[in-house]
Amino acid sequence: MTLPQATHRDTVFGGLPACELSLPQGDRVVVAHQGAQVLSWVAGGRERLYLSPRCASDGHTPIRGGIPVCFPQFNRRGPLPKHGFARQLPWTVEEVTSGPESFVLTLSLRDGPATRQWWPQAFEARLRVLLAPGELRVGLEVHNTDTQPLAFTGALHTYLAVSDVAQARLHGLGGQPEWDAVTDRHSTAAPELRFVGEFDRVYSAPFEPLTLEDGPHTLEIEQDFDWAQTVVWNPGATQCTHLSDMPADGWQHMLCVEAAQVYEPIELESGEYWEGAQCLRVV
Repeated sequence: MTLPQATHRDTVFGGLPACELSLPQGDRVVVAHQGAQVLSWVAGGRERLYLSPRCASDGHTPIRGGIPVCFPQFNRRGPLPKHGFARQLPWTVEEVTSGPESFVLTLSLRDGPATRQWWPQAFEARLRVLLAPGELRVGLEVHNTDTQPLAFTGALHTYLAVSDVAQARLHGLGGQPEWDAVTDRHSTAAPELRFVGEFDRVYSAPFEPLTLEDGPHTLEIEQDFDWAQTVVWNPGATQCTHLSDMPADGWQHMLCVEAAQVYEPIELESGEYWEGAQCLRVV
């Protein structure tokens, strides 16, 4: 009897060139070359990420869903394209390494003509995607290869799949400073977050992992302290109608929980490195 084997292969997913890593018990991750964007993570027999069925697949338009890498700018907080340019460019697959029950995929992006049209900075970015049973860890590493200082903001803009966002519950941010971007109000986070209508809030990063309850399914979300904030976002029914790359009911089936650097940029002197990660675990 032949036992299942861990495998990795090049593939095309939703029309996009990608890498697929699979573990013997069925866990799988698919990462697009464009943006080094995770498009799918299957764990425990269930898709854990939301990818819009209307997302772009032309190789350069931002992809709605999965885990976009926002770099070197968060949202429109600066002169660059929204959420920076990294998610629009092709990354290079550097290596795939394997352990007894895991894979690590490394992709890289370096400065060149495509980045210098927006940003005159020399840099090297790497994304490391670790797949283990019931676990996905995504880490962004930035190296300042320039002779001048480097400053950036950004996020791992994770779209989590939920059965019904109105029934979902997010725990672990209670007591943290909260800015509601919809109402422009500052307050303190409640112990349990619920989602009715548009939700767009920035929190100080929590000290402990978050827990997302989605009916009988529970996911633990942990981020490195290198990320100063956590962003929680759902467009709600009204705003979703303005998103051409998302179906009208898409908001019901997703919740973004992002490891982010929103307010103050991370600053690196020449030659310095920075790394920040987010880890998702099936509970």
